[in-house]
Amino acid sequence: MFLNYHSTSALIGISLGLIILYLVRRNHLHTRYALPWLIAVVCIWILGIFPTLSDMISKLLGISYPPTLVFVGAIALIVIKLLLTDIDRSKTEVKIQRFIQRLAILEAHIVELQKKHKFL
Repeated sequence: MFLNYHSTSALIGISLGLIILYLVRRNHLHTRYALPWLIAVVCIWILGIFPTLSDMISKLLGISYPPTLVFVGAIALIVIKLLLTDIDRSKTEVKIQRFIQRLAILEAHIVELQKKHKFL
């Protein structure tokens, strides 16, 4: 029995959805990061079950080759995901830098107290 691309897309969507839910359940993936992935999985699943949907949307947008819409949409989502990841990483780096500065201030304060009370 051979699977057509509709069934394959639907199976990939379901499989990815189960993997993401497993990762969230095991605390390997935070729910804040799982939501965009689950939305992507639902889109893959819907396009797998209703492949004519992409044809209709392409026709409405004036795109002559419907698979182009899927690829452009996927690339756009990847770029958005990368941008959000960089924003989150930048915020984390700022927090780490502030913690390092606070730690240095506390260490300097401890050394000053030790010298003052001669605990060295």
